[in-house]
Amino acid sequence: MERWKINLYTLWISQVISLTSFGFGLPFIPFFIQELGVTDPEQLKIFTGILSAAPAITMAIMSPIWGILSDRFGQKLMIQRATLAAVVIIGGMGLSANVWHLVALRFLQGLFTGTITASSAFVAVNTPNHKLSYALGFLSSSTFVGYSLGPLLGGKVAEHFGYRMSFYVGALLMFGAFLIVTFFLKGEKKTSSRKTSVIRGNGSWKTLFASGIMMLLLMLFLQRIIRTIFNPFIPLYIQEMTGTIIGAAEKTGYINGLVGFVTAVSAVLISRLGDKYNKMRMIRIMLVIGFIDVLLLCLFEGMATFVIFYTTLFFIIGGIEPLITSTTAEMTPADQRGTLFGIQGLVGSLGWMVSPTLGTYISIKFGLEEIFWALLFFVWMNIVVAAFIRKRTIQE
Repeated sequence: MERWKINLYTLWISQVISLTSFGFGLPFIPFFIQELGVTDPEQLKIFTGILSAAPAITMAIMSPIWGILSDRFGQKLMIQRATLAAVVIIGGMGLSANVWHLVALRFLQGLFTGTITASSAFVAVNTPNHKLSYALGFLSSSTFVGYSLGPLLGGKVAEHFGYRMSFYVGALLMFGAFLIVTFFLKGEKKTSSRKTSVIRGNGSWKTLFASGIMMLLLMLFLQRIIRTIFNPFIPLYIQEMTGTIIGAAEKTGYINGLVGFVTAVSAVLISRLGDKYNKMRMIRIMLVIGFIDVLLLCLFEGMATFVIFYTTLFFIIGGIEPLITSTTAEMTPADQRGTLFGIQGLVGSLGWMVSPTLGTYISIKFGLEEIFWALLFFVWMNIVVAAFIRKRTIQE
């Protein structure tokens, strides 16, 4: 088997374990902070927003730095750094005595972790260009598989053994991911790259800041908001809909698991097609279908309706991010792709930071269900940007 495939499958396994470990405890933070003494509904929403945005703030600062260092010292070292730091931080969350300890650890999480960005950079450097869409899509599926298994298993652990135990088990799993990367992942040098995108930049550093890449990064920013604006509030929404916290963690796990599963399937299927067909056309089609789905989500109420349309949305948009990242990677020389993915980490983190902040404001001011209308707006904005890229490409 070719080395790039062995590396890809190794990273896929390590990422499934890593994201499962994160998913064991993090989706249930709104319940955990109630256990830590925060019970006022408004304060609960505020802290949910803070804890969701905290790692995004520090990750936005550090992602470009880690990206530059990965180009200089190697992507494998960055993956090891991220996983080992996560072991300590996730385990520390289980030891939190109050909500402020949790806030501090979430800030540290953004500073020192980031396994997704580091792994994506490794794949982008060590994969043939004509297989990039497939490789990045396949790798991204590990994220959603992990996020499926984590809440599903973590919900059961939380219900039977407590939220703290979920974090401890998560830390142990993360250490397993660290060992897999350390002993099985091997890098290989790649000294040339072939840019095959419809939107081209030129020059060395100028390539990273070409207008085509900037527009795609804007799409990535909006895509990250679309994916995360409501997710932190799913536990509170379930609690509000059912009228009780009893069993809410397990229901949250099932919904997150289902969302993660369909997103993983979508990422693999769509990214395979991305190596054969026009990626931007595929993105535009999926965004339009996603807009219709979110509109129906806004118009109809009820738990069953929420599960159906929300899950369908993630199946529709699950393959968009791998298509965006593979397109930008194809436009960038191999020796700068670590830096590129660092910049993408910055942009994604900014989206991750904006979404819970905005979601918190909307939930307090108008209610949780009104966040769906904000979700609809950002899908529409991404359609506009995608249409602008198409117009610019035609003009060139």
